[in-house]
Amino acid sequence: MNLLITGGCGFIGTNFVHKSLDQYLSQEDVLVNLDKLTYAGNPDNLKNFEKDSRYRFVQGDIGDSDLVASLLEQYAIDRVVNFAAESHVDRSIDSPEPFFATNVIGTLRLADALRRYWKSLPSDRAGRFRVLHVSTDEVYGSLGPEDPPFTEQNRITPNSPYSASKASSDLIFRAYTHTYGFPVMVTRCSNNYGPWQFPEKLISLMILNALEEKPLPIYGDGQNIRDWLHVEDHCDAIWQILQKGKMGETYNIGGDAEKTNLEIVDTLCDILDQVKPRPAGSSYQSLKSFVPDRPGHDRRYAMNYRKLADELGWSPQYDFTVGIQATVQWYLEHLDWCQRINQKKYRRERLGLSDS
Repeated sequence: MNLLITGGCGFIGTNFVHKSLDQYLSQEDVLVNLDKLTYAGNPDNLKNFEKDSRYRFVQGDIGDSDLVASLLEQYAIDRVVNFAAESHVDRSIDSPEPFFATNVIGTLRLADALRRYWKSLPSDRAGRFRVLHVSTDEVYGSLGPEDPPFTEQNRITPNSPYSASKASSDLIFRAYTHTYGFPVMVTRCSNNYGPWQFPEKLISLMILNALEEKPLPIYGDGQNIRDWLHVEDHCDAIWQILQKGKMGETYNIGGDAEKTNLEIVDTLCDILDQVKPRPAGSSYQSLKSFVPDRPGHDRRYAMNYRKLADELGWSPQYDFTVGIQATVQWYLEHLDWCQRINQKKYRRERLGLSDS
């Protein structure tokens, strides 16, 4: 199998590349990682594979149709997993345009390059070719406190510029399946956590702020609910769907771990109090700070993954209590990685460089 990964230097992509080269792929397979290396893309995440003959890194944009076409041909690609996306809600509220440039126009150009390549393949290879597009639960909108979890039959009702751009990318691939018979599957996952997450998302931000004695900002009343999925469980689901999923189908991926944002912060403080006590002896809880709510903040997400469980036998293996403790420990053991990330961020800010 020759595999093209887009956005493989981001958080979920990084973990998927690690799992692929360590567990999923054989010694004869090839993995090509195409990443634009915007602010959240970090090739240091994959330094362990620089000398692995199966791994190729290419810096580039999914919107560069000629580059995508050349990689597909050069490496005789059989499978594609599209992680590439602008993905931070706050940034999309501040500056929507980069999200639509990458997640809509970039996805459209990628889809068309993939379609042309697929149509050019001999029938046996065309029959094996498949694409998996990674999306998010946020395209479904927001749930009320008593609503059942989202199923694949829920309407798409995005509420932020980010989720609107991701919903658009999903619909591009839906249209390509319906119009051209293009072999693509879409996955929609709940909030991921785990190693190598860029320190602007809730869990990684709170861990690092706490260690640096900075405030722990909590939006609104802290009662917004998310379903938390360990990134390794997400990777395993993607791999199973890539091998055995049905073309044209959408699959929800959830973690069975609905938590309020306040619960998450309290849990992180409690873990850090035990494993990395503050010098003064007080609890990290004292760093909590409630800040004005995000505009249009969705109240609750939850995912019903029964379809994936019934068809492919997948279920999350990480208990949240175990997974969150392991995540805190990973960050404590990789503070040098975190410092390099922050140095890169601050250096870009001093130079006046845009993150988009």
